[in-house]
Amino acid sequence: MSSIGKAIRLERIINRNTRRTIIIPMDHGMGAGPIKGLIDLGEMVDKVAEGGANAVLGHIGLPIYGHRKHGKDVGLIIHLSASTSLGPYPNSKIQVTSIEDAIKFGADAVSVHINIGDEREHEMLSTLGKVSSKAFEWSMPLLAMMYPRGHEINEHDVKVVKHVARIAAELGVDIVKTNYTGSIETFKEVTAGCGAPVVIAGGPKIKENARGSPIEQLLKMTKDSIEAGGAGVAYGRNVFQSENPTVLVRALCRIIHKNWEVQETLKEYNKELKE
Repeated sequence: MSSIGKAIRLERIINRNTRRTIIIPMDHGMGAGPIKGLIDLGEMVDKVAEGGANAVLGHIGLPIYGHRKHGKDVGLIIHLSASTSLGPYPNSKIQVTSIEDAIKFGADAVSVHINIGDEREHEMLSTLGKVSSKAFEWSMPLLAMMYPRGHEINEHDVKVVKHVARIAAELGVDIVKTNYTGSIETFKEVTAGCGAPVVIAGGPKIKENARGSPIEQLLKMTKDSIEAGGAGVAYGRNVFQSENPTVLVRALCRIIHKNWEVQETLKEYNKELKE
């Protein structure tokens, strides 16, 4: 397949003007079951698409049970790997879906999850290499969720975060999703040393603390990651379990695609929340 196929697909998940993206992962049902916000997949796809999300991400059940046949269009990333919280190796991901099947379900891209530092890291790296090779064959964009997870590993330490991001680039992925390192200065090391576009994960649901409300913290982390050369975000629980996912995604759009400042974005967010 011609490389134009990959370019066309990437345009559906990355804004062609800003070269940035807002991805909403919805793959949590595999690991945790029907959690709050993802009881009705189609309803949540509607909400984030209306807010301006570039893509949603999930297993093949997302297009099967979440396809709406109406509403605003949004890119589709099919997740190929999985594990559950019920098994003995929750951090050891295995491939459960093929790229060919993802294509049949209308995917614009595919994704895999790799935990570097896990005792089965070698198996996950093998999977990433094989999926990357097949993605090149089909001109299919590939996103890799790259996390440093293992014994005595600090998941936000810039030394390990920039290492895992580079591993993905070394194996030819098109987008890397990883942890934010906590500051513009350190995250610059991640984006500069990767090569591929880097988007940040939202992680566990943010709680209010001395640094501000959960929404203010999320917007600041987003803005700082962009300032550091990041290519956008892949936020799950912090969006689909928020008070109003549509309004929150719209706020993220203002920062990521329109370069708004945090305080003016927060002011508009609070205003729209009351309307």
